[in-house]
This record gives sequence, structure tokens and C-alpha cells, in this order.
Amino acid sequence: MRAAGRPVRTRLRDRVAASDPGLLRLAAGLRTVGAIALAVAVLAVLGSDVTHLVAGAMAAMVATFAIREKQRAGQAVTLAVGLPVGLASMTLAALLHRHVVAGDLFFVALIFCAVYGRRFGDRGTALGLIGFQIYFVSLFVGATVPDLPELCGAVAVAFACSALVRFAVVPETPAGVLDRLREAFRARLAQLLSAQLDLLDAGPREADRALERVREGTARLHETALMIQGRLAEGTADEAVARLVQRRVADAEIAAERLGLSLLAARGTERADTLALHLPGAPVPSGWRHPARDEASVTLRRDLEALRLLVLRPVDGATGTALAHVRNRLLGYRDEENLPDASPAVQDVFRRVGEAARAVLGLRIALGGAPDESDDSPATTRSREELDAEDAVLDAGDEEPPEEPTGLRRPTTRAAVQVAVGSALAIVGGELLSRDRWYWAVLTCWIVFLNTASTGEILVKGYRRLLGTVLGVLAGIVLAGAVGRHTFTAFALVLLFVFAMFYSAPLSYTLMSFFVTAALGLLYTLLHTYSLSVLVLRIEETALGAACGVIAAAFVLPVRTDRRTDELLATVLERLGDVTRSAVEQLSGGPPVDLLDQARDLDQALADLRAATQPLIHPVTPLRARRETARYVVALLETCAYHARSLAATAELLPTHPAIAADPRLRRAAGRIAHNIEAIAAHVTDEHAGAEIETGPSIASLLGPAAPGAPRYGRVTDRVLRHLQRLDEGVAGLARPLGVPVAAPDK
Repeated sequence: MRAAGRPVRTRLRDRVAASDPGLLRLAAGLRTVGAIALAVAVLAVLGSDVTHLVAGAMAAMVATFAIREKQRAGQAVTLAVGLPVGLASMTLAALLHRHVVAGDLFFVALIFCAVYGRRFGDRGTALGLIGFQIYFVSLFVGATVPDLPELCGAVAVAFACSALVRFAVVPETPAGVLDRLREAFRARLAQLLSAQLDLLDAGPREADRALERVREGTARLHETALMIQGRLAEGTADEAVARLVQRRVADAEIAAERLGLSLLAARGTERADTLALHLPGAPVPSGWRHPARDEASVTLRRDLEALRLLVLRPVDGATGTALAHVRNRLLGYRDEENLPDASPAVQDVFRRVGEAARAVLGLRIALGGAPDESDDSPATTRSREELDAEDAVLDAGDEEPPEEPTGLRRPTTRAAVQVAVGSALAIVGGELLSRDRWYWAVLTCWIVFLNTASTGEILVKGYRRLLGTVLGVLAGIVLAGAVGRHTFTAFALVLLFVFAMFYSAPLSYTLMSFFVTAALGLLYTLLHTYSLSVLVLRIEETALGAACGVIAAAFVLPVRTDRRTDELLATVLERLGDVTRSAVEQLSGGPPVDLLDQARDLDQALADLRAATQPLIHPVTPLRARRETARYVVALLETCAYHARSLAATAELLPTHPAIAADPRLRRAAGRIAHNIEAIAAHVTDEHAGAEIETGPSIASLLGPAAPGAPRYGRVTDRVLRHLQRLDEGVAGLARPLGVPVAAPDK
């Protein structure tokens, strides 16, 4: 076993950190369960009956999960303001209990305001959630005016318990979350290196599965890098430190991707396409051979394992002579030291190992590792000097806020109108099904609109919620019979399901819906309102609410999935063009620009597009050709983004590395790429656009001869040319699936 020498506790901690970056899901589940348990315990001590225990438990859950602000001061303010909002919502629900029409109209208005409040950021979103959910709790427990004093007291206790758990029992600080995300990045980087080792050892039969694990590891590493970027501003007091960490994380991610690609090239008989790392199901390069057992391969396995252990070494852990020796050996490959007598492809893997070791060294220093320089070799000393020089020129640029749409074009306004219309339909239809539990249809309609932006996303979310509800009803039937009238046994199971709900929410919406419905079956048992007909009604109301949500999304200010994905695709192409132009301009001798932020914007735009295409690539989608096209386009864009990030990373080194010189010829060679990106973007924006992409000779042939007396650019320029060539091929590859015409080559 590769990790046999590491303590079991350390290995377990790394696995948990990798599976739950930042422990965000674990903390959310513990915080919610803790708030519910404490609220139930306090209310039980105060002698509250089961109805008020249920109301307090649900209010504690709402008060906990609604708060999404990152700073503790902001959380406290929102929680303090949320209490009177919740009390007002419950009071109005009780007052309107017997006035059906007025109550329904108010509920629709409340829903509109709750969704519209998202435009005011995390606090507006939280207050809207609290107002809506507490009104729903009132309907669930049948709140009336005589019940108000005790119900309001239960809500106040629930908010107080939520605050106590949030700030004292399971505290969360931006700096703490960022530290855990950094550890998760290191753990996922180590997992990716393990997958790459398995790829190196895989025979022809195991190659496809090993490559799939490398793809998964690469995607998970990128996901964690994006999460870190989203937390840097709040988690660091110094903006320069935030940008340093951002750069080191990007360096490590790019180095790991390069290493994986070079391993693919070394194991196959033909050039490995970068698309193989990003397109699910893409085969391994042709000519995959059995793993070699020569001296170079044995040394490579040893060095990959050493690199993995270097990543896993705690940042503040002891170094020692042995570790320094390993580090020096790996970094020496960057200077062509001790390269084995092997094929050029295998030697290139060793160079990538050296680059990865340099990225790991920079990451450890950025995360606060002690700079033990006592046993440094000349190669290690040079790497440290390069890293120090890069750190010295970091500059934080001011970003201009993007222009936001207004009126009904604003997403929050459009969503508020859609949800209000859908909820009105759900109220009418729900009351036809049941005069007492029509609110389940409204809740489903509300939920399918959360974090969705197109009709296709709402349809898929509604389907998943219905499936989870059906499965949860089946589980609720079994659990209700097993629990019977044992109140605290039922509450214990509810707590377990609530934890599972929050822990599984980012992974599977169907699974989350299952746990919600199973918990509700237990709550019905506690309220003595459980019956098979009630759970069947829950399915009917859920299906009705999902249908109302889809109808509203399809006919009221609709945003078609095609239109949504086209808009996001155009944004990705725009960001890709910005990064490419800026990087090439800087590599050509132009003034330095803020490439880090541009690369981050590209990654975020690509993540948004990937999420928006989920309805197109869902397994139940009947249009198979369309599904494969969407997967192929996203994979091609991820490949292009990788090469653009690599160009940006190389350009960032230009001011500080004497071995990297600006090459003015690159500006001319990259002109075709910029033109093609603009042509594809124009076609995506307007399908009648007449722009055509250009093809022709390789990028290297467009470079032309160097000026007399110009320096020899060497390996760095060769690498830039390789990235430009692959980027040119990737951009041109987008033409066929997107239907962009190709200009006839010049004769």
C-alpha cells in the first residue's frame, strides 16, 4: 500500500477533506442538527407540547440554513433581523388562517417579495427564505390566533438556539473555511497524483478506467480551486496574500494537468490530445502498451510517489534531510539534471515532475510553510528565488463591476414574477386536491425555482424532487410503522435525516428530497396526522407543484435552455478571448495585465456553462445527439481553458524569470486564434452572422524568422507554441458542433 507509512488518522482526515472540501457539508449538517436538537431540548424542558416542538424544530432549521453570509458580524445582523421577520410572518399566517382568499393573496405576495429580495445579496435572500419558510411552518402546524404566544415563543427559542450553535458550538470563520479548503486542495492533488500513478501502471484492459479516475481527479481539483477563489477575499486580511495563494493554487493545478497529459503521451504511441483529460468516455491514446519495467520507468514511479508524499506532508511539519534530498532531486529535473536515458516523451514526464515539485514548493510557502533552506541544491535555490521574485511583483488591480440588466430582464425580477404565477397556480390546484395540505404544491413550486435559471433546469429539478419524494414516501411508510408513538425516537431519526439532507444536498437533489420526505413522514407521525393517504397526497401535491413551476417557467417570461446556454457560451468565448489576447500580448513584450483575475473569470464562466448544460446531458434526455454535442463542446472549452490558463501562467513569469524572454513574433502568430474566437462568438450570438473561421498552417510556421540579433528563446517559447497550437486546434474544433462555417483556404 502506498500510504501504509502514514497514520490511519491522517489518511482518514485527508480522505474526508478531499470528499468534503472545507468540511462545508459536514459543518452545515452539524450546525443544523445541533440547532434543532437544542431547540427541542429547551422547549421540552419548558413543557411545550408536540406541536410546538415541531414548530420550534422547523424554525431552528430555517434560521440555520437560511443564513449564507461569510462574515460572522453579517450573520449576526441577519439573524437578529430575521427574528422579527419570522414572527411577523407567523402572526400574519395565524391572522389569515380563516380568510382563505386574503391568505392566498398574501402568500403569493410574500413569495414574490422573497424571491425578489435575492437582488439584495445574501441578506435579502436569507430574509426572504425566513419569511416564506416560517409562513409555511405556520400552515404545517395549523397556527391560529390563540396559539400565537406559544408559537412565537417557540420561534424565538429556535432563533436563540440557532445563534448559540452557530457562534459557539459549531463556529465558522472565513479564515477557518479557507484553511480547510487549502487542506482539501492538497488532499485532492494527492489523490490526482495517485490516479496518475495508477494510469502509469495500467495495462491495456485497465487503461480506460484509470484514465477516467484521472479525469475525475482533475475535475475535483479544479472544483476545489474555484471554491478557494470564491473564499479568498473574505478569508484573508491582506489582499496581496490572497492573490499569492490564488497564483500558487493555479500553478499547482496547471502543473498537475500538464503532468497527466505528459503521462498519456508517454504511454501511447501517438500524441495525446488534451481533450482526453476533459471529455468523459474519451478513449486512451492508441497504441497503449503494457507498463514498462525498465530503469527509467522504475525511477519515474518512485519520483511520482515521492511527489505525492511531498504534497501530503503537513505544511507546518518537520522537513529534515531526507525530505530536502527528495525535493532537490525532483526540482533538478527542471534544469535537465539527471534525466534518465529514455524516450523524449518519458523525459518530458520527468520535466513535468520537476515543474509540479516547484508548484508544490510554492504552494507550501504560500500556505505558511517554514522555508527550511539548509539543504537546498542550486536547482532548489533557483526555484525559491523565482518564487520570491514572482511574489514581489504581485499587484492587485481594481475590477469594474459588471453592468447589470434592469426591469424584467433582471434575473431576480423575472424569477419573482415566474414563482408568483406558478405559486398562484399551485394554490388553486393544491386546494382542489386538499383543503388542508395544498401548501405542499406551493413549497415544491418555490423550491424548483431556487438556484435555477432556465426552463430545462427547472424541469430536471422538478423531476428529481418528485423521484426523491416517491422514494421518501415509501421509506416514511416503513418508518412510521416502526416508530409508532415514540416521540423522542422519532425526533432522533428526524435529526439523522436532516443531517443526511444537508450533507447530501450538493451531491444529489434526489437524495436530499428523499431524506426530506422521510423526515416529514416522521413529523406527521408526531402530530398524529399520519396516514397512507397523507403520504400519497404528498406525492400528488409535489407533482402538481413541479408541473406549475415548469408551466410558469415555460410561459411567463421564459428563458429557454438553448438561449441560456448560448448566452453563457458567448460569455465563455469572450473570457477565453480576453485571457488569450492578454497573455499573448504580455508574452510578446506588451505591458503586464491582471491575468489572474481574467483566468478566474474564465473558470467561473465555464463553471456556469457546465451547470446550465445539465438538462441537455441528463440521462433521461431523449435527444442523444444533442446531449453528445453539449458534452463535446463543454469538453473542448475546458481544453481551451486549460491551454489559455497555461499561457497566462507562463506570461505571469515573464517579468521575473531571466530564462523567459518576450517574443514579439507571438503576437502575429496568435492573430488567427483571436479571429476564430470572435467569429464563433458572433455566430453563437447571431446564428445569421456571416463570420467564418480560418484554418491554415501550424502556429509555429506563422511565427516567421527571428529578428537579427534576437535571443534564442528555447524551451519556453516551444511550450508557448504548443499551447497556442492546441488552443488553435481546440477553437477550430468548436466550428463543426456549433455550425460555424469554415473559410476556404487561400490558394
